[in-house]
Amino acid sequence: MHTSYIRAVKAESLKLKRSPVWLAFFALPMISAFFGTMNYKMNIGVLQSEWYSLWSQHTLFLCYLFMPALIGTYCSYLWRLEHTRHNWNSFLTAPLPLSSLYLGKLTQAVRVSVLGNIWIFLLFFICGKFAGIQSSFPKESFEWFLCGTLGAVVICCVQLLLSLVIRSFAVPIGIALAGGIFGLYMTNHDYGMDYPYSIYCLGMRANNPNMEINILTLIVNSVGYMIIFAALSVFYLRRREIAAN
Repeated sequence: MHTSYIRAVKAESLKLKRSPVWLAFFALPMISAFFGTMNYKMNIGVLQSEWYSLWSQHTLFLCYLFMPALIGTYCSYLWRLEHTRHNWNSFLTAPLPLSSLYLGKLTQAVRVSVLGNIWIFLLFFICGKFAGIQSSFPKESFEWFLCGTLGAVVICCVQLLLSLVIRSFAVPIGIALAGGIFGLYMTNHDYGMDYPYSIYCLGMRANNPNMEINILTLIVNSVGYMIIFAALSVFYLRRREIAAN
């Protein structure tokens, strides 16, 4: 399993070698950070919690709109070769377990999502210094990062299943965007922990850095969603393999 997994990851890396899609994970957070910082600077008389106020401005649109859509775009791209070039037979007949083939794609999605998250926090630090914040960097930020990363992996698992089942490139992205927007509604009605697109926002404390959440519940729900959607994806691949034979 370990060897086949490594081979699957390398194969997916080769497919994506010259793909420009990952650049969006760095461009959109920069746009969000720029406008968030400008808004903080213009309203500094009202936003007086320094780092925490700045974080609320940075994450206002990023966590509910941009990141779910970005993850959805990348996951759609990961299945694009199989869908558009009728590559399913070679994919399904590869000398690797289907679980390894799936994990190869999931690893690529998670890798880019984590790098995007690191970039978000790096921009947060840089913009805070640019805005003239002198207080120490919030110690809670490491927890936000870890919990947000768990939520990002959940979205990866959901979107990989959607992009696997739906041949269209754009439809899963639209679902991700709608899912992120609806996540705001679910969070406001205290159902955020039960909705996969809200876990990322809750983990990152999007627009509310003082929000208190149950970390254990977030971890259990995140792992549960990961297992469910990963298992459904592998099950679908196995059904497709049987149909192809």
